[in-house]
Amino acid sequence: MNFVPQLERWLPDMVALLEESVNMDSPSTDKALTDRMIGWYAARCSEALQARVERVPNRQYGDRLAVRVGNGPRQVLLVGHADTVWPAGEAKLRPFRIDGDRAFGPGVYDMKASLIQALFALKLLQMTNRLPQQLSIVLLINSDEEIGSPTSRQWIESYARKSEAAFVLEPPMEPHGAVKTARKGSGRFLLSLEGRSAHAGVNPEAGVSAVEEMARQIIRLHAWSEPSRGIYVNVGVVNGGIGANVIADRATAEIDVRVQTMDDFRHFATRMNHLTPFHPEVRMSMTGDMNRPPMERTRQIGRLFEIARAAAWDQLNMGLGETSTGGVSDGNFIAACGTPTLDGLGVRGDGAHSPSEYIWLTELPRRAALLAGILERL
Repeated sequence: MNFVPQLERWLPDMVALLEESVNMDSPSTDKALTDRMIGWYAARCSEALQARVERVPNRQYGDRLAVRVGNGPRQVLLVGHADTVWPAGEAKLRPFRIDGDRAFGPGVYDMKASLIQALFALKLLQMTNRLPQQLSIVLLINSDEEIGSPTSRQWIESYARKSEAAFVLEPPMEPHGAVKTARKGSGRFLLSLEGRSAHAGVNPEAGVSAVEEMARQIIRLHAWSEPSRGIYVNVGVVNGGIGANVIADRATAEIDVRVQTMDDFRHFATRMNHLTPFHPEVRMSMTGDMNRPPMERTRQIGRLFEIARAAAWDQLNMGLGETSTGGVSDGNFIAACGTPTLDGLGVRGDGAHSPSEYIWLTELPRRAALLAGILERL
């Protein structure tokens, strides 16, 4: 059965809900606003689906949502997030708008359209009785993904360990809408250096420059990058000193690490914490850790991709590509639990985390049909 025609008939309803959701701010760090967004998703899921909708309290950030469709013994996950990178008030400044075939607005691409897509894919499977009886599909809606899922990681992992597959609703890779069968792992660190201040003109020899030490450390850290192995180390934010005529006694640097394999993930967790100063009088401290494990392509992930590719031919009459990316998502955590994971099942568009982000409206029913087609085949 081709799902596209029915979903295209539902497109006005999908767009109406998308407009409502985009015009509601949901910054990761604003619990009140994100709670309001979660409540909206809970209400929409309860209205559209025969589902058990569980709102999971979260004291620090927004509450979370688990929407269970079906009662079969085989659990499968759909994973998305309600939070966005945009601050309170952004939706008022840049409300939802349509320009030709594209829809714009804060969070429309990452990932409010994809959650609407998932809702209608599930609705269609239920309405047409095409939901496999052996499946129990759980849609997890996270509330702090954009800041690394600090309070949601364990919650997501607890579902992942009980699931035979997971499909992550992050945007696909353009220009052709490829799904992601691999992601790099990542780490964030803060390097702090303490030297000794002195007057740069009167007695510079009495000082120990933390800024000079930091310059040496930056060169060392960047030299650890090995593009051929998928390793990238980047010092992105540096601070130090109080004036040009003062030998700087303090300096800090924020460091991002990306790796391709679990071996390198474990290696850098140790390597970063064994950094040593060049100057014997500099005191050094390193905080942070390797946060998201890499999502490595496995044989099981390859099988999920083959299911998705077959669904794309059947539903969309087109080929579906696969790719890897240096970006991270909750899919990293899920795959590290041993659960086969396919990422990038969201709606096509571009401009994530920028004021120009948009989706292609024609892709909203098509990607919903692709998702429904995949689930039907499980």
